[in-house]
Amino acid sequence: MKIGFIGLGNMGGPMAANLAAAGHEVAGFDLHAPMPAGVQDARSAEAAATDADVVITMLPNGAILRSVAAQLVPAMRAGAVLCDCSTVDVDSARAVAEQAQAAGIGALDAPVSGGVGGATAGTLTFMVGGSAAAFATAAALFDVMGAKAVHCGDAGAGQAAKICNNMILGVTMIATCEAFALADKLGLDRQKMFDVVSTSSGYSWSMNAYCPAPGIGPQSPADNDYKPGFAADLMLKDLRLAQQAAEGADADTPLGTAATALYARFVEEEDGTGRDFSAMLPRFASRGRG
Repeated sequence: MKIGFIGLGNMGGPMAANLAAAGHEVAGFDLHAPMPAGVQDARSAEAAATDADVVITMLPNGAILRSVAAQLVPAMRAGAVLCDCSTVDVDSARAVAEQAQAAGIGALDAPVSGGVGGATAGTLTFMVGGSAAAFATAAALFDVMGAKAVHCGDAGAGQAAKICNNMILGVTMIATCEAFALADKLGLDRQKMFDVVSTSSGYSWSMNAYCPAPGIGPQSPADNDYKPGFAADLMLKDLRLAQQAAEGADADTPLGTAATALYARFVEEEDGTGRDFSAMLPRFASRGRG
């Protein structure tokens, strides 16, 4: 399959490399990032998209997605598929889908879960919105880049699934970190805490698979001085997208609101920038109720 890939940073680079290694013809474009092994260097986003069967984008935010899509859609052939794997607001995903469909191009919003490690290993999960026909066209590519792809519904449904998932993740990580900090102050050994909670009703992915306490449970960023697997900055971005969507949908999300405020303080006023989102644990452990 002929693929254009726009956005070759920490996530897009290894995703494009995996597609090239699987035998697909991949032309890539990025303003700054180096070209991955096996990927042809296109002179522009439009050049990467010309004659491609599928064009994949991995971009920082909805405004940039809209701008790039305005360049890509006129360059793409009718019947091709524009597949955006960025995490952006639902409105931007739907606006780009409308633009693509008006030009006779299929459109998918397909944000991912799994981080840089999953992108490199080809084990990402894709949450996909768009038509069944467009999903079928891209399905073989999802199989190369990830371990699972779920067709969640029409345009915007992939982004909706991603921000709901990450709102849960942000809230549960804060609760996990709070509980470890409380256990410390009550004199409870962290390993004993993990042994109980990880096999009891308090278990969660944040506790069992990504434990924020160093030396406890499977290896996680906590064991590497909280160097990010998933940066607190990105968690804040996703929580803000969830709150934007909640406001637009008139949804009551008090825990999501509280998690957003805590991560905003952590990233913008404390030492959270550039650290993993699980670094909330040392933040809570060093504080009292005052």
